[in-house]
Amino acid sequence: MQIDDTDRRILRHLLADPGLPNAQLAERAGVTGATCWRRLERMQAAGLIAPPAAVINWRAMGYEVEVSLRFNLDKTEPRAFDEFLAAAREVPEVIAIETFLGRVDVRLNVIARDMAQYQEIYRKRILTLPHIADIEALMLIATIKEESALPL
Repeated sequence: MQIDDTDRRILRHLLADPGLPNAQLAERAGVTGATCWRRLERMQAAGLIAPPAAVINWRAMGYEVEVSLRFNLDKTEPRAFDEFLAAAREVPEVIAIETFLGRVDVRLNVIARDMAQYQEIYRKRILTLPHIADIEALMLIATIKEESALPL
């Protein structure tokens, strides 16, 4: 899908303030409310922008520990990826699952209220996942930049 300068203006203002009502977004972008709404609908239908979603601050809910686990799987087993991913989806504390091409096969982000809970999750739910050949844990200390916006 091709976007023009008007679409870019709308997107820039939407990224700056995602909660902006359509009328205010249109005003800031210099278009009518109907034009803004139609263009947003078109960009959404094309998959350029996703519908609004709730973003939960896990730390505010008492989850103080986040660990990124990198896995290498046993590739001699043909169903290793499918079975590992299916089992990982069932772990409630896993908030992200990513697959890679390269030295790491899969990364899971796991949250816990504290280190004691993390150790329990790790022993009872993570180490029991199927087809693990190797695992590396990286504990999140701080998120310096987290942005999904592109320069428009």
